[in-house]
Amino acid sequence: MHHKASDTSTPVRSADGVLVGPDGRTLYTFTKDTAGSGASTCYQQCATNWPPLGVAAGAKPIGDFSIITRTDNTQQWAYKGWPLYYFAKDSQAGDKRGDGMGGGVWKLAKP
Repeated sequence: MHHKASDTSTPVRSADGVLVGPDGRTLYTFTKDTAGSGASTCYQQCATNWPPLGVAAGAKPIGDFSIITRTDNTQQWAYKGWPLYYFAKDSQAGDKRGDGMGGGVWKLAKP
């Protein structure tokens, strides 16, 4: 299977066992989402604090990564059915400030 340039938004695994986005920042899952539902429950202020991992134009689902459509018709990557998010306070690659936030509803996305 070859990767085209359009696949660059596909999340990649990081060296320390968590999923990271194309910019190297840590990705998270939200336990209030329902895996496999094809929907996110994180909008408004939630999505400001936890930006969804967007999908590049022309990207296709691959392996355990699927694509869901948000209520504003933007697309978001999901892993094993769980929508993926960044944490706004993670300023650089390797930051994991979001792990366990919200009373534990935010978790590191792990392969």
